[in-house]
Amino acid sequence: MDSATGRETSLLLNDAPPVFELNADGRSPFLFTSDHYGRLIPKPLGDLGLSESELTRHIAWDIGIAGVAERLSHMLGAHLIAQRYSRLVIDCNRPPRVASSIPRLSEATTIPGNEGLAREDAELRRHAIFDPYHRRIDAVIDERMAAKRPTILVSLHSFTPVYAGVARPWHIGTLYHRDRTLPPLLLKALRAEGDLVVGDNEPYAVGDETDYTIPVHGEARGLVNSGIEIRQDLIADESGQRQWAERLARILGEIEATLRPELTA
Repeated sequence: MDSATGRETSLLLNDAPPVFELNADGRSPFLFTSDHYGRLIPKPLGDLGLSESELTRHIAWDIGIAGVAERLSHMLGAHLIAQRYSRLVIDCNRPPRVASSIPRLSEATTIPGNEGLAREDAELRRHAIFDPYHRRIDAVIDERMAAKRPTILVSLHSFTPVYAGVARPWHIGTLYHRDRTLPPLLLKALRAEGDLVVGDNEPYAVGDETDYTIPVHGEARGLVNSGIEIRQDLIADESGQRQWAERLARILGEIEATLRPELTA
């Protein structure tokens, strides 16, 4: 099939659409994205050659972030755009040109279903999953800008407490590159909590070669933006997800009030 729609249908036939949304009519200036929200795999790809235990690990998705993102969306009345498929199928926060877009190795785990992948098959995954997700984010930002609605882009993620045998002490981190508006406010507010180890571009830093959502939808569009990373053991259950959503809703609400004059100028 030659059309993008045809390619998309051929991979996701009888599968869920890649984009999941909540509160599309929400009036909050916050626009939340969640690139690693889900861990679905299109039926034609089977299990990518991995056991179920591997497919529930952090290599497949951002554990716990779905529960936090949904609660936060409801608490703030904010639009959430999330992506249902596993980052092992295609990583929606990587430029498609880089090797980690469809990883053959994640941490120490080889992904058999991604080895020797033909270019046509990689393109099929992009057309079916990556492109619709990012087209939707683009369209929503276009609509908000046309309506002159203030927009603050926040990309929600979670990180494993131990990576490659190294423990990570942070409870939460802010991720950013060029934005100098939201990240300092987030860092100040999180550190003021008094019970948190807060990462400043830790455990990751945003870059044009390692990230997609913030550089393309935040920085290139001139939006106030930041990524948020929460340690997965803190949000592995519903109680933790609720507590962190409540904390972030309070903090982001305070930041919104601080930024309101700038956003409406």
